[in-house]
Amino acid sequence: MAPVGFADKVAFVWKVADKLRGTFKQHEYGSVMLPLLVLRRMDAVLAPTKDAVLDQAVKIGALQSDRKTTGKSVDEGMDYLLKHVAGQRFYNLSPLTFTSMLQNDKELAEQLASYIRRLSADAYNVVEAYSFDAKIARLDRAGILYPVLADFADLDLRPTTVSNEAMGYIFEELLRKFSEMSNETAGEHYTPREVIDLMVALLLHGETSAELTANPKPVRTVYDPAAGTGGMLMGAAHGITAANPAARVQVYGQELNPETWAIAQSDLMMQDTDPGQMAFGNSLTQDAFPSERFDFILANPPYGVDWKSYAQPIKDEHANQGFHGRFGAGLPRVSDGSLLFLQHMLAKMKPSGSRVGIVLSGSPLFSGAAGSGESEIRRWILEQDYLEGIVALPDQMFYNTVISTYVWILTNDKDTDDRGLVRLVDGRELGTKMRKPLGDKRKELTPSAIGEITRLYGGARDEFADDERVRVVRREEFGFQRVTVEQPLRRRWDVTPEAVAEEPFTELAHLVGRRFDTEKALLAEVGGLSAKDSKAFAKACAIADPDAPVIMKKGKPEPDPDLRDQENIPLPERFFDIDDKSGSAVLEREAEQHLADEIHPYVPDAWIDHAKSKVGIEIPFTRQFYVYEPPRPIEEIASEIKELESQIQHWMKRLGL
Repeated sequence: MAPVGFADKVAFVWKVADKLRGTFKQHEYGSVMLPLLVLRRMDAVLAPTKDAVLDQAVKIGALQSDRKTTGKSVDEGMDYLLKHVAGQRFYNLSPLTFTSMLQNDKELAEQLASYIRRLSADAYNVVEAYSFDAKIARLDRAGILYPVLADFADLDLRPTTVSNEAMGYIFEELLRKFSEMSNETAGEHYTPREVIDLMVALLLHGETSAELTANPKPVRTVYDPAAGTGGMLMGAAHGITAANPAARVQVYGQELNPETWAIAQSDLMMQDTDPGQMAFGNSLTQDAFPSERFDFILANPPYGVDWKSYAQPIKDEHANQGFHGRFGAGLPRVSDGSLLFLQHMLAKMKPSGSRVGIVLSGSPLFSGAAGSGESEIRRWILEQDYLEGIVALPDQMFYNTVISTYVWILTNDKDTDDRGLVRLVDGRELGTKMRKPLGDKRKELTPSAIGEITRLYGGARDEFADDERVRVVRREEFGFQRVTVEQPLRRRWDVTPEAVAEEPFTELAHLVGRRFDTEKALLAEVGGLSAKDSKAFAKACAIADPDAPVIMKKGKPEPDPDLRDQENIPLPERFFDIDDKSGSAVLEREAEQHLADEIHPYVPDAWIDHAKSKVGIEIPFTRQFYVYEPPRPIEEIASEIKELESQIQHWMKRLGL
C-alpha cells in the first residue's frame, strides 16, 4: 500500500509539469520532471551534512576537482571519505542549493549545470544519462527555468517528511503518469502496472508466499535483465515487503537504453539502494552480473527484436561453452531473441528455490520446426521440468502492440505433486475495457481480475480443476516425434520427343517411343554421351509408375522423394523421465507401431527412416481451450436464406424493380 500523503507530492509535480506545455512535447515531460525530482530529493537529503561535506572537501583538496575543468571527479579515497561524512551513497561539492540558486535568475542555467557537475560520480552519471544539459538550455530559452525550479524548491522532500519508501512510490507513480501521457513512446519501455502486479502475484503464490511470511526477516534478491525503467523490480520489491514488511529485498537489473537506465537508477537512488545494482548495457552480450544468482527473476523483454547485429558473441558462447554457458539449449532464429532472454534468466537461478516470470508473445510457444533452435530450447525447458505454468493475457494490454501475450512462470523447485505437469490458465476474457485508450492499450486487468487469475493458477490441480479456463497438462503432451515415411521408388523410362529435343540428345531421336524397364537397359542403347549427360538423359526419360519394379540399391529399396511424407507421433507418457539411450529405443518402437497400425493398412511397403526422426516441442495454448461448436442444422440455414430472399424481393418491389 502506498504511504499516506504521497498523492499530494505527485499532484504537485504533475501540476508543475504543465509549465512545460509549448516548450516540450508531452512524451518529453518525464525526462525533465524526473531528473529535477531526483535533484531536489538529493538536495533535501544532503542538506543536514552539506556544510560538513564542504569543510571536509576543503581539507582534502577535493574542491579542486571539477568536471568542467578537469574532466573527472574526486579520486576513490576522497570519494569514500566524503560519502562517509554525507552519510549517504552520494554527495555534492557545490555550495549551491535549490533555494540559493534562485537568488540570481540571470545565471540560473549555469548555476544549475554547475550544481549537477559537482555531484559525486554515481549521482552525476544518473542525471547525465537524461541528457539534461540540453533540457536546461531549452527551459532557459523559453523563460520557464526559474518558475519550474522555484516550484521544486518549495517541494518538501526531506527524509523526515518523505521516507525512502514513500519517495519510491512518488517516483514510480509519476513515471507511470508521464509514460501514459505519451501514446507514441510509452510502450517502448513501460510495462502496465497491473501486468507487473499479476506477475508478482504468480511468482509469490503458494509455498513461496508461505515461506516468505513465516521467515522472521527474509532476504530476497530480484533481477530483471531487460529492466526498462525498473518497474518490475520495484513491483516485485513492493510485493515481497507487502507479504512480509521485515523482508530485505535486494534488486538488480540491466538496461540497454541510456535514458530508461537513468530512470531506473534514479528510482533506486530515491530508495537508498546502490545504483550500481542497475547496470547499463546488453545483458545478452555484456552480462553485468555473471556470478550472481537470484531468488526471483522477471522480465518483459522486447518482442520480435532482431539480434543479428550482436549475434557473434552469443554464437561463440553457445559453441564454446555449451551448457556451461547460458545458451547451451540452442539459438532461436535471429529475427526474435525472446528465448535468448529466457535462457539467460534460467541461467541466473540459484541451485534451487528460484522462480522466473517472463512476458512473451505467442511466437515462442510454437515457432520453429522439430529440431530447430526454438524447439530444442522448449524441449530442454521441459526436460528440466522448469515450466510451471503459462497464463494467457487479454489482448490490447500493452501500449505499443495488440498481439497476444503470455506470462510464463518457471521454477527449479516444483512441488512434488506438480512435477511433470504444466498449468495453463486462460485469462483472455478477464480484461476490462478502458474508458480512454492509451496508444494500443485498450484493456486493463482490475485488482479483482488479478486475484481471479491468481486463484485459478494456484488451484489448477484441485479447487479449479474443472474450470473451463484451466488446464493441467503433462509436459509430454507438448511433444511429438517427427518421423519421415518413405515409399519405394518405382520408375519406367520412356523416350519422348521432349527428352530428345535439345542437344546433345537430338541424335537419340531414333529411340523415341521406346520403353525400358530399367535405367541400365536405357543407357545400354545410348552411346557417345558423357556420364553427366547420360544421367541427365535418364532423368528426362524417367516416369513414376506404381506398377513398375522397385528400384534397388545395395540390396535395399530406393526411397521415392516425391512420395516422401512426414508425420507427428505423440510422445509416450513419462518420456522425459527416460534416459537418452532408452528414450531413443522407445521412440523407435513407437514409430514402428504407428507404421504398423496407421500406415501399413494403406501403404504396405512404406517404411520409416529413423535417422531422420526428430523430437519437436510446441505449446499450442489456444488449442487446449478450443471448444467445438457444431454447425447449425441445414434446415435452419435454408429457412434463413428463404426469409432473406423474400425480404430482398419485397424491397425490390418497393423500388419498382
